[in-house]
Amino acid sequence: MKRNAGNRCIRSGPRLERVEGGEETVITPDGKPVVRLVPDQDECDRSKAEAAAERIRVRERNLKAGEVHWEALRADRDAGRP
Repeated sequence: MKRNAGNRCIRSGPRLERVEGGEETVITPDGKPVVRLVPDQDECDRSKAEAAAERIRVRERNLKAGEVHWEALRADRDAGRP
């Protein structure tokens, strides 16, 4: 469930201000992480994405095993796998 900044639990205070400034904050009641507040990112870093794509192309050229299955790689990427 998404909650906006109008909700009393995050409406004010230094945590939200730090997140707005670009810092990630983890809320850990009783020492157990339960919430991670991260700055919103509208766009990805295109230069990092292009560099990653180039690394994949280089690996493809160096493979002896044959063809790279791009759909499988994209599925792994989208699933958050390294």
